[in-house]
Amino acid sequence: MSPPPPPSRWPAPYKAAISFTMDNLGEAQDVLNGKWPHPIGTHPAVTNQLPRMLSLLEKHNIKATYFAESWSLSAYPDAIKSLQDAGHEVAWHGYQHEVWKHLSPEAEQENFDKSWEEARKAGIKYEGFRPPGGSINDGTWGLLKEHGVRYVSPLGELGIGKEGVVVLPFEWRGVDAFWYMDKFRGIREDHGEREELENPEEDLKGWLTSKMEEIRQTGGYLSVLFHPFLQTDEKKFAMLEEVLGRIAAKKDVWVAPCREVAEWVRGHSGSFEGGR
Repeated sequence: MSPPPPPSRWPAPYKAAISFTMDNLGEAQDVLNGKWPHPIGTHPAVTNQLPRMLSLLEKHNIKATYFAESWSLSAYPDAIKSLQDAGHEVAWHGYQHEVWKHLSPEAEQENFDKSWEEARKAGIKYEGFRPPGGSINDGTWGLLKEHGVRYVSPLGELGIGKEGVVVLPFEWRGVDAFWYMDKFRGIREDHGEREELENPEEDLKGWLTSKMEEIRQTGGYLSVLFHPFLQTDEKKFAMLEEVLGRIAAKKDVWVAPCREVAEWVRGHSGSFEGGR
């Protein structure tokens, strides 16, 4: 006779947890790099793709977390309001998508200061941070605690990190850019994938489907990450809708914004060791 399964560490009746997340709001990074020749506030990722994504999320009753650059809060106030009105979380993704691991301690402090001023003007209180590039610096933990940030979403391990900040990690294969973008060829090769992919949409969908089943068996957590600026054709939107449908269909998996998952992990820290 097989032994009974271990008790779930997630709220009953759930076996695992998923957060659907989005990154990069508009042209913040392009403006930083001097690559945006158009009027501010006209990026099609926000004006065209994001409304379609929000409609799909509403259709499947999924609340998401959008890690948005603070620079974009004043450029896209209507988009921010739409996100909040729909019950989605707006979290922090740096000021203008600066690669976080390259910042000096002084530049980090400046980034916090500028970002918190923009958030104050927009009426937003950040609870979470995803470092652009996926890596966090040793000095960042203290700044996160000082500014009241309760969780961080880098590459890493699920659990309680330094300064008591919850870690809700993502992994590269769960990011649409890993499969879609040429600049990720080296990272794909490092992960044992082909540099050039014949059908990246199917590869992404296949990996997510397998990973969702894995976390159901192991009691794990998955952060799914889609960028609005990459949803550029009907094939990608069809794949996105199929993924959202599969997420919503798993009734024994808790689908929640990062802030809700982080609050649960913090309140049940004995079940979530580690975190880095």
